[in-house]
Amino acid sequence: MKNNTNVKRFKSYLLIAIGILLVGVGVYFFLMPNDIAAGGAYGLAVVLSSFINLEVGTIMLIVNIFLFAIAFLLIGPAFGAKTIVASLGTSGIVKVLEWIYPNQASLSGDIMLDLFCGIIISAVGIGIVFNQGASTGGTDILGKIINKFTGIDLGRAVLYADLAITLVAGIAYGSKIGLYSLFAVIINGIIIDFTIDGMNLSKEVTIVSQNTEPIVNFIHNDLVRTCTLYHAEGAYSKQNIKVIVTIIDRRSLVLLKNFLKENDPNAFVWIKNSSEVLGLGFKSILE
Repeated sequence: MKNNTNVKRFKSYLLIAIGILLVGVGVYFFLMPNDIAAGGAYGLAVVLSSFINLEVGTIMLIVNIFLFAIAFLLIGPAFGAKTIVASLGTSGIVKVLEWIYPNQASLSGDIMLDLFCGIIISAVGIGIVFNQGASTGGTDILGKIINKFTGIDLGRAVLYADLAITLVAGIAYGSKIGLYSLFAVIINGIIIDFTIDGMNLSKEVTIVSQNTEPIVNFIHNDLVRTCTLYHAEGAYSKQNIKVIVTIIDRRSLVLLKNFLKENDPNAFVWIKNSSEVLGLGFKSILE
């Protein structure tokens, strides 16, 4: 049991490391050269850098340290511990990149292309970090707080928290950069939601069959999943039938479909996406 917990913890921090690396790369190589303030501690740091003679990475670090107190008070120490790793890691990656590649210029020379590349890379990274119950800091913390107490989607909550930064960016760098920043924040929220849903996506499978026992045994023994049996009546045939409902991942769905193709081709099956499943065998309801 202890080893299993350690493996889960290691996997969680490994995913956080991957996420913050993506955020740092997306921000430094694509957004920073164009002064696009796409929300978060980074966006605030970009705005402040126009008034303060400090590097963006240094300002990010200061902003995140200031907001740690909010995370500990309103979200709790578990979230705060992971957020410390994620936010300091993100700030650290930006600082290291500033040291290795100082005065980084636009890679493409096209602000719109840089915007799309930067937002896609960094938003996927933020989504990965959010999915592990952490945050990359800055207004991500505020988004998580809004989500915790209101139930608003994380991407939308971050969007609300970041709008003020885009307004200030417009004042600091002009209306053109302000509008690019606003567009970046909107796309950022959409991709974060898409990433989180994609990582938690499961398949709800409903099967109507005249011979349910082999299917149930396959789900239990081969897929190592459970299922629920419902007793129903066919509206046309008036016969008593059993309906199997199970929730599995995409790989298991392929195996189940192949099993049905070979053993029960007359089964009636329909499949739905489940964006998040909580409980035994899936994500803990306590997370």
